[in-house]
Amino acid sequence: MSRLGNMPPRTQAISPEARATMRRHGRVTLALAIVLVAFNLRPMLASLAPVLPEVMRDIGLSATMASLMSTVPVLFLGLFAATAPGLARRLGLESATLWALAAVAVGTGLRGVGGVEMLVAGSLLAGAGIGIGNVLLPGLLKRDFADRAPLMTGFYSMALCVGASVAAGATVPLYNAFGRSWHLALAFWALPAAAALAFSLFAWSDRLWRVGPVVAVSAAGSLWRDPVAWQVTMFMGLQSVMAYTVFGWLAPIMRSRGDTPVTAGLVVSVSVLMQVVSSLPAPILAARLRSQSIPACGSVILIVVGFLGLLSAPLWMQWIFAVTMGIGMGGAFATAVLFLVLRAPTGAAAARLSSMSQTVGYLLASMGPLFVGVAHDATGDWRGAGVLFVVAGGGAAIAGFLAGRRRLVRG
Repeated sequence: MSRLGNMPPRTQAISPEARATMRRHGRVTLALAIVLVAFNLRPMLASLAPVLPEVMRDIGLSATMASLMSTVPVLFLGLFAATAPGLARRLGLESATLWALAAVAVGTGLRGVGGVEMLVAGSLLAGAGIGIGNVLLPGLLKRDFADRAPLMTGFYSMALCVGASVAAGATVPLYNAFGRSWHLALAFWALPAAAALAFSLFAWSDRLWRVGPVVAVSAAGSLWRDPVAWQVTMFMGLQSVMAYTVFGWLAPIMRSRGDTPVTAGLVVSVSVLMQVVSSLPAPILAARLRSQSIPACGSVILIVVGFLGLLSAPLWMQWIFAVTMGIGMGGAFATAVLFLVLRAPTGAAAARLSSMSQTVGYLLASMGPLFVGVAHDATGDWRGAGVLFVVAGGGAAIAGFLAGRRRLVRG
């Protein structure tokens, strides 16, 4: 028999097992792309605070001006969250997400280029990208992993927390490794964003520029007049006020109390890591209850107690209060996300509620770091931060108690 006769046919049937393996590997690639993008939505926000005193000293910023460095990106998170649906309809979910990630990478890199102008410009650009990515990634999760939504939501939340924790803990060591250059330490976080962008381009290469159906996530409509929607939105916003104040000011606060720069960064890092621990089981346990009021209020109490302890308790207790606050923050965030699902009668209503809560919530959250900076300039101490947490925590507890009741927003 000739060699041609011995050759296998040009086309062969692929076994069901092989097809399943191909689908599984493809979904793993898609899942990893989402996780990598999520990881890069927090380092820009969490990396400035550990070296903020050096930035203030070198550029000559007051505490009020420095607070704008934390306020501006969070403000843009809210402003640009509302633009995400339009971009997704025009470009497609994947392409819009890639443009958002590119903005994060470029904006983060710009922060290390020059003085205060580039610091602000980079923060604006990266904040816009983060705000868009925050809205688009859950859409990708719902579309591609509907059968694994709880698992992928857990990985998504974990990636957000790990990204913030790594940035908070590693920025000061990077500052020292780069010859005490905060420019390079801040710009470094553009590298993982660029790597995630390259991997996502590969993972989504067959989907780019393909505009598919996008769930309408407009915050317009009857939700603006719905009391349950406002309860959910205020809980999301007020817990975000406390979270982004921690990102922006906890490290400088702990340094002013006597911590070294490395230790202050680790306090923030440990607190954020504890969010991973609590954010996974919190929604599972809370969803089993008839009312989620107690988990919502309990998590807020842990946040306030932990922060006040970090503000005034002896330094040897800081790790206890960092863990306490982190567990509360993880539980509060997870409960806030859970409210978006439980209080909406339909998927479309859940999408509108998500857009409303993120837009209003982040705009509200941007005021927290600014208030702390202004109060510190006025008083010379950090009592204003404690007042902020007591007020915001009280409001969040009331909103969480009301939102925790078994009520639905108007679909």
